[in-house]
Amino acid sequence: MHKGKLDWKVIMNRRDFVLSSAGLTAMLCTSGVWAVQNTFSRKKYYKFESFNTDKTLAPVTRVTPDDGFYVHTYFDVCPFSPSERYYAVTKIPFQDKMPILGDTAQVCVIDLQEQTIQTVFTTKCWGYQTGANVNWGSADRHLYTNDVIGGTAVCVRIDLETGETKAFAGPLYHIAPDESCVIGFPHELRDISQIGYGVPPRKPGDFAALSIGAAKDEGIWRTDLKTGEKTLLVSLANVAAKVPEPEQKEGGTYYFWHSKFNRQGTRIVQVLRYMLEYGTSSRNPMAFTFNADGTDIQYTPLSDRVPVWDNGGGHPNWHPDGENILRCLSPDGGDRRYCLFRYDGSDFKVLCPKIKAGGHPSIEVRGKYLITDDTPVIDDIQHVTLKLINLAAEEDREICSIPTIDRRNLVDKVFRLDGHPAWSRDYKKVSLQAAEKGRRQMYVVDLSDLIG
Repeated sequence: MHKGKLDWKVIMNRRDFVLSSAGLTAMLCTSGVWAVQNTFSRKKYYKFESFNTDKTLAPVTRVTPDDGFYVHTYFDVCPFSPSERYYAVTKIPFQDKMPILGDTAQVCVIDLQEQTIQTVFTTKCWGYQTGANVNWGSADRHLYTNDVIGGTAVCVRIDLETGETKAFAGPLYHIAPDESCVIGFPHELRDISQIGYGVPPRKPGDFAALSIGAAKDEGIWRTDLKTGEKTLLVSLANVAAKVPEPEQKEGGTYYFWHSKFNRQGTRIVQVLRYMLEYGTSSRNPMAFTFNADGTDIQYTPLSDRVPVWDNGGGHPNWHPDGENILRCLSPDGGDRRYCLFRYDGSDFKVLCPKIKAGGHPSIEVRGKYLITDDTPVIDDIQHVTLKLINLAAEEDREICSIPTIDRRNLVDKVFRLDGHPAWSRDYKKVSLQAAEKGRRQMYVVDLSDLIG
């Protein structure tokens, strides 16, 4: 990969400069696009290590070096590059205190063949639960992340061949499969809803917030990666208007959360939250879908088995078919189950009725197997467990369990570490976060022999 230093001879006479992370310079080159000064580190060679016990049902390999703390991003966002040769991670500076704006993390690329790691960007925009929101483009060439440019969190594209680095006007949460655009809710507005997912505050607890109600001028932003144009794809008011029932308690504020394209790039699943007060767990997450152009907003699921308010739901995710949504829900007010329904809310069904749902689930491309994570506590030590569920046989198997966090030292839930499993692009391997020996690390679990 290129070392990544830009030629500044042709741009030093321009005046439209702002500062990026660590004092790097960003220059406005066209409307909504900045050229960012950036230098890659040298590649570091090291050896991957195996984590295998007599209870491990598949090969587990730690692919990050034991020199710091590594995370990826939210569940089922693929860290494997399109060719599957490379693997993207965020190296965070610490794991036991709250970050503030100015604390930087490193975006790194691991070569899974050469067993090397290289830092390709430094960012101020990161959190314990989502890292730096790293996304791959449609080929191995481009890697996307976020940074704080001119005081605002924006998408950054890194060309891994030439080193050219550009920033765009809007935030990145998820990238379109064809690399045409990125979508996202402002990262400055994430921590007011749940800490550990957005831009760190300037000082502890100093989170940006919206006014009570559903904003008409704030929501999911779409940024065109060819033109740099940033547009409001759907507003909070647009989506809140589609909630089927009026609020049970007045005086709350709507915020967006998880956003994700389906594999086909045709629709987006979007979580909407209703917050009554900061610091409470009363967020009432609701799932919607809409077309990639923001039209045809649909509430999901439309089922009398799942109430609109206090539905006990979590972690919606696309089925690979691009038509259906998988979500942990509590049908009929009972224990959570893995539920599947069409993007318009219809055709609700419960998968594996005998198996309780939990964690961050996703289904492989054939629809035969589901993976999810769990965090059992054994002798005060939280483990990260990967589970594999055979949907037809209703068989739940624990593939591995990696000791992770001493709960006695967990002073705040924000320091927790979830597995956030993600399928590889060939649906044969799974990426997993854990913290063997106390350091946050990334693992690859090879399921080839178990799922065929």
